[in-house]
Amino acid sequence: MTINEQSAERTTTESVPTRLTGPQRHAFWGSFGGWAMDGFSWTIPGLVLAPTLTALLPAAGVAVTPDNIGWYGQIGAAIFLLGWGCAFIWGPIADRFGRKPAMMASILMYGVFTALAGTATNLWEWNAFRFLAAIGVGGEWAMAGTLLAEVIPEQARARFGGLMHSAAYFGVLTVSAVYLLFGPELGWRGMFFVGGIPALAVFLIRRTTPEPERWQEHTSDRQARSFWQPVVEVLSPPYRARTIGNLLLLVVCVIGLWAGATYVPTAMTNLSADAGYSHDATVHLASLSSMTVAACTILGCFAVPRLAGRLGRRGALAALFGLMIAGTVGAYGVAYPLHSIGLTFVFLPILGLGGASFAVFTIWLPEQYPTRMRATAFALTTTLSRWFAAAGTFLIGFGIHATGSLTIPLTLTAVVFVIGMGLVRLAPETRGKALPA
Repeated sequence: MTINEQSAERTTTESVPTRLTGPQRHAFWGSFGGWAMDGFSWTIPGLVLAPTLTALLPAAGVAVTPDNIGWYGQIGAAIFLLGWGCAFIWGPIADRFGRKPAMMASILMYGVFTALAGTATNLWEWNAFRFLAAIGVGGEWAMAGTLLAEVIPEQARARFGGLMHSAAYFGVLTVSAVYLLFGPELGWRGMFFVGGIPALAVFLIRRTTPEPERWQEHTSDRQARSFWQPVVEVLSPPYRARTIGNLLLLVVCVIGLWAGATYVPTAMTNLSADAGYSHDATVHLASLSSMTVAACTILGCFAVPRLAGRLGRRGALAALFGLMIAGTVGAYGVAYPLHSIGLTFVFLPILGLGGASFAVFTIWLPEQYPTRMRATAFALTTTLSRWFAAAGTFLIGFGIHATGSLTIPLTLTAVVFVIGMGLVRLAPETRGKALPA
């Protein structure tokens, strides 16, 4: 059979509608819900960054100015990413004790500490609670992605992986709508309290979500291995090279997307203030900007399975990096220095579509590693990349502080995506290959 015939056969197979069983549906919605609530929680700081730091900076003896808000906001982002990097521990936990208990524990952790961030009386307490919340946030993607990949039928795995990853942006959209409708009344503390709601979902997930049969089949093998053995294997040949490649690609995603998309509400807040809008109008515009990016990222996630099927995993990632370059330069390099709210909204959909780059990894990472180490590999690459990215975001924060503007530092993040387009070959192409046993 020729390559074209094989490709046509794969396309036909993947296009056939797949009816999920009851347990498979529960696994999908459990993973979807957990990841949606993750997006709900991580979006809150970006939405309320300006009012939060306006309230907390004076206690640290720091003047409330746009550049100080940008500087300390980026420090907070770097601390959050450091906490996210610590979430690699969920991988070995899931490979030893199961995907479902690890996923529930990570959700409980980020829900509780997100709510506690609303009780902070100073900047250091706020950052400490955010650090601990990040350890939970970082684990949920890897747990949900691994569980779903192992439960969903092979011919539908990529499609449901893309759908599952869109859940985070439904969470972003939901919390942005909450801020749009109730932000002025809730205030920044109320928004963090609302972020504790995901902790309640653990009880529903515990009752309905199944443990993958693939994982259960390896019981005797798990008991014979040490807790850290999956980590050793992931970092040893023949998996070491692809692990390093995935790490570098995820560093690109995190630095660029964190600096770009996360600062959209702050940029819109600054533009609104410069234009003389009222506080309530500023809150509404900041919410709308975040909702625009999230809605377009959802569309991008829906498109990723088809894009990855046509262009391959590498090609899809490179194409999305190209969109991030266009969106970042347009939003921060053109619209922001022109003080144009309208032009900013023109580029936000491009930024949103490019943000679906993470959905490629939800499909791609499980395809590169066998069951015995799959959760560890997923967690290790998606969390340790945050440590490296923390240094990059800290430099961006320094640039915002030094220049007194978001323009140059955030526009320069486009360079990171240019580098990323050249690095896509570091990970193996897995299009058309079955999930390893």
